[in-house]
Amino acid sequence: MIFVSAPIISEQVLLQELNHRIGNEFFSAMSLVSVAAKRSRSKEAKAALSGVTELLHHYAELHQALTLPKHDAIVDATIYLRTLCLAIKRSKLDHMRIDLEFSASPLKLQSQQCWLVGMILYELITNAARHAFCGKNGKIRVELMRAGAFVECKVLDNGSARENAPRGRGLKIVGELVKALDGRFKQRFRRAGSTSTLVVPTGPLRARVG
Repeated sequence: MIFVSAPIISEQVLLQELNHRIGNEFFSAMSLVSVAAKRSRSKEAKAALSGVTELLHHYAELHQALTLPKHDAIVDATIYLRTLCLAIKRSKLDHMRIDLEFSASPLKLQSQQCWLVGMILYELITNAARHAFCGKNGKIRVELMRAGAFVECKVLDNGSARENAPRGRGLKIVGELVKALDGRFKQRFRRAGSTSTLVVPTGPLRARVG
């Protein structure tokens, strides 16, 4: 008997399929909640369900913003990351009364580099929102600039996160993503806030990524 091995499915295809299915689930959930809101006779229930629909919509926007851009393409990193920051603000920060500012100079990056930087930004902004403000309002600022053959990205907040706080899963993920980018990462904590700095080369990624 001759066995023919199944073709190997690339990670890119699997990731695209997963993102497609998650997007469909978001759409289904929003549709169900919208139908429930229309059928409800209670104004309070309608308002609450409408709020849930809006939040699900923002989560779907965030998921879309975190998807990998077209493979092996050069993308406008400023537009990609600005869109991501806006999605994070709408889905996570607005109801926490945390403002998010984004400042960047024009910048082009390889699609995978841009995606990995975006994943790191997501983790850093989420960590700052969770640990730096303790339920109080505050401000997070993202700065993106080119420095010669490198890209420097900073996430600054005016909160009060502790320097000796336990290293959570989010920062471990950041560490692995920084390695994939062949980059450098450091954090500085002060009474007036903290600064996370990511520096990555603009050259092509190594073959192990993608």
